[in-house]
Amino acid sequence: MTKPQTARKKRANGVESRQRILDATVEIAGERGYEGTSIAAVSAKCGLPASSIYWHFKDKDDLIAAVIERSFETWLKAVELPGEETGTPQQRIATMAANVARSLIEAPDFLRLGLMLALERRPVEPRGRIVFLQVRDVTRRKITEVIEALVPDLHEDDVRTLSAYAVAGADGLFIQREITGDGVDLVALFTLHAQLVYEAAVRMAARGEG
Repeated sequence: MTKPQTARKKRANGVESRQRILDATVEIAGERGYEGTSIAAVSAKCGLPASSIYWHFKDKDDLIAAVIERSFETWLKAVELPGEETGTPQQRIATMAANVARSLIEAPDFLRLGLMLALERRPVEPRGRIVFLQVRDVTRRKITEVIEALVPDLHEDDVRTLSAYAVAGADGLFIQREITGDGVDLVALFTLHAQLVYEAAVRMAARGEG
């Protein structure tokens, strides 16, 4: 085997190992939370030695942060407003909301783990919590862009209010599903939530013009 082929194989094995470690961390953290997650438990779950985990990640906190980042990247792809050719503003935002909900069902780890960390106060903030707060800021900005695109005449103060409300409402719906289980139709609830936010934006814009 030539050296380039050997290098490619090593890179591929490294990527595969990293994904196995992250997948195992998701399972452990989902069962035990942040405190109950350990390098030893992840090692036992993924079948790789602890040395392999430490080769990819500095410590548990670095590992949890990587899980949040990976899941967030998957989710972020869904937060795109369809073009005007796809329908009315209500239809466009409903489509986006449904896509966001499906992505959370498929990749809930960043929000599930992030909310756990965000609600905890520690003398030294875990990197995972810092990363989560950063990705939430990205989320808020994406929602702000959507509101501004759909209701361009809305005052910036109202945009900020609705962006905060939209994110908080989405958190609540996600938590409701986490508590209640699959009996909660997250797609339907996210769609309703987005439509209500849009209707509120339209009313607020009209009020500002009056």
